[in-house]
Amino acid sequence: MEQKRVPLVIMRGGTSKGLYIKANDLPKDPKERDDLILRLFGSPDIRQIDGLGGADALTSKLAIIGPSDSPDADVDYTFAQISLKERVVDYGGNCGNISSGVGPFAIDESMVAAVEPVTRVRIRNTNTGKMLYAEVEVKDGKARVKGDCEIAGVPGTGSPIQLDFAGTAGAATGKVLPTGNVVDVLETSKGPIEVSIVDVANPCVFVRAKDVGMKGTETPAEIDGNAGLLALLEEIRSTCCVKIGMAKDPAGATQNSPAFPMVAFVTEASDYTDFTTGKTIRKDEVDFVSRLMFMQKLHKTYAGTATACTGAAAKIKGTIVNQVIPHIDSIDTIRIGHPAGVIPVVAAVEGTEVKKTALVRTARRLMEGYALVPGED
Repeated sequence: MEQKRVPLVIMRGGTSKGLYIKANDLPKDPKERDDLILRLFGSPDIRQIDGLGGADALTSKLAIIGPSDSPDADVDYTFAQISLKERVVDYGGNCGNISSGVGPFAIDESMVAAVEPVTRVRIRNTNTGKMLYAEVEVKDGKARVKGDCEIAGVPGTGSPIQLDFAGTAGAATGKVLPTGNVVDVLETSKGPIEVSIVDVANPCVFVRAKDVGMKGTETPAEIDGNAGLLALLEEIRSTCCVKIGMAKDPAGATQNSPAFPMVAFVTEASDYTDFTTGKTIRKDEVDFVSRLMFMQKLHKTYAGTATACTGAAAKIKGTIVNQVIPHIDSIDTIRIGHPAGVIPVVAAVEGTEVKKTALVRTARRLMEGYALVPGED
């Protein structure tokens, strides 16, 4: 056979899209596995023309799902971010949006018993060794798709999926505050810049928008077209990557850990325009505004794991996120203003102990069947 068949599902999870594959359907050898994954996505190639990737970091994602040997988990889930430009399959962190599809996938594939009206799926993320919990609506033995839940960045509505990331505190570094500080000062090419590094779901680096020369309400085109800003943000991100032990040097961070930690610049609540609809997001609709970088480009909405991390950061006294929300002590649901709308996160933190950081997503199975990849010569 000149081509090999690989069973898989394409799903939208939140505001991302990816391939969902059973662990047993991938080679056990890590090199063979990654070679196959790269062929499935058509990487490296910025158009991914010979594969199933969507020529965008937000659609070049993979979920590998299988049975768990842990009595506390229903399934094991491994996330991979596939590079468009390099032969890199990055297992350095998790994706919250893709995570939202894991529960429905496990239910629909009979990996978890379907319990109506809601099935709670206990998910062990192997990237971090941490637990997350999904509550999925079920009807007639399958995960529900239809519903009235609307999330910014996705047309229409769907069935709500609640994801709680409280069990992912210290996901990559073992500490909610990897450096032990709520604020660190980095020496950069533009002078000293204050950052807060927080590790919940995935590690994130937070800076003030004004400290990197931004208002914080810019559109993706304004940010991605600013080469100087992109270079500075990657300098900050890669330096922090080294600082928390995820890379040996900044160049290695950019090459080998391009996805994590993520970096965001934040500002107080402000009016801005939803770049997808032209609608004005009023400052009274958000508690603060954030612009999140992912794979050296602006995330067009907001990553699910970053949402969980940002919610926790908002509740930790003294962090840069905490500083830009004057009324933070009086609210439990924090409304993050992102380029395409607003995403709420429910967060509760005592000191640095994360009690809850949960968000609601939707997911939908788009295609199921076989992908074809060329066999060995």
